[in-house]
Amino acid sequence: MSIISNCTASAIKAAAKSLVDGNLVVFPTETVYGLGADACNEKAVARIYEAKGRPPNHPLIVHISSIAHLDEWARDIPEYALKLARNFWPGPMTLILPRTKLAKDFITGSQDNVGLRVPEHTVALTLLREFEALGGLGVAAPSANKFGKVSPTSARDVIDELGDRLLDVDQVLEGGISQVGIESTIIDCTGENPIILRPGAITYKMIKNLVLSEVRQEHLSSNKLRAPGMLQSHYQPNANVVLSGEVKSGDGFIALNTQATPIGAIRLASPRNNSEYAQILYKALRLADSKNIKNVFVVAPHGDDIAIAIQDRLQKCSTKINKR
Repeated sequence: MSIISNCTASAIKAAAKSLVDGNLVVFPTETVYGLGADACNEKAVARIYEAKGRPPNHPLIVHISSIAHLDEWARDIPEYALKLARNFWPGPMTLILPRTKLAKDFITGSQDNVGLRVPEHTVALTLLREFEALGGLGVAAPSANKFGKVSPTSARDVIDELGDRLLDVDQVLEGGISQVGIESTIIDCTGENPIILRPGAITYKMIKNLVLSEVRQEHLSSNKLRAPGMLQSHYQPNANVVLSGEVKSGDGFIALNTQATPIGAIRLASPRNNSEYAQILYKALRLADSKNIKNVFVVAPHGDDIAIAIQDRLQKCSTKINKR
């Protein structure tokens, strides 16, 4: 495994060639770091599942460089989905659409739909364009961490998490700290109206204002479609995440900087606003594990912006079902 900290044009071209050759490439996006493989190469995609310990029926998101490649992977695309793509791509939004024959079962978890995204990060977009120039059609890339654990927002996170599971031929592209810090909004576009399956930086309000139609926020138990991040228990550090009750001495503590640190608690993060909260949340949870803190008390932010997505992640990482 090689770590490329100087992502020159030639280095990214070499990484694209490595993807074509069937190897894995970790790359930065604005949300979190992704573990990438050629989405048309079943053996390469199988290595993603192996490295992450991911269930084989759990679908992957395919990353493409622009909306121009949308109809290669998706069919019967509703007008509202095209409107979403035109306005929010590149960006932290994944669309679930009926698949074409290009999207095989090993990508979709044997479902008839596929998740697609155009990331908003210079390194990611350059890598995708170089890959497509070599004949590639899309890069499958879940978050570059063990399944169910905290997503990585830096190359160092990836090395700490998956360094012993990557091969010498694999590469890690260093692209700085992820600016959004939590995973993309996932929108089911297989019906008459959009359904938000996973909240993110593209919010309900933004979607509603754009499509001017009914928009639903789906509950986990009421949707049969499988998509990343929809498990009840997910995004979990080794520490127990606590959202209510009394903060005890020795507990980690995460809250907006307007909230004082309780006596005896260990302050892990003091974000100034909701956007910064999202960006540093996973870093703070990883910090707790590095300090061997047993419990982390988190005061969730409020609002109709990215706070909704933060609350979603906190609820899932605090749920003890199948805790790893």
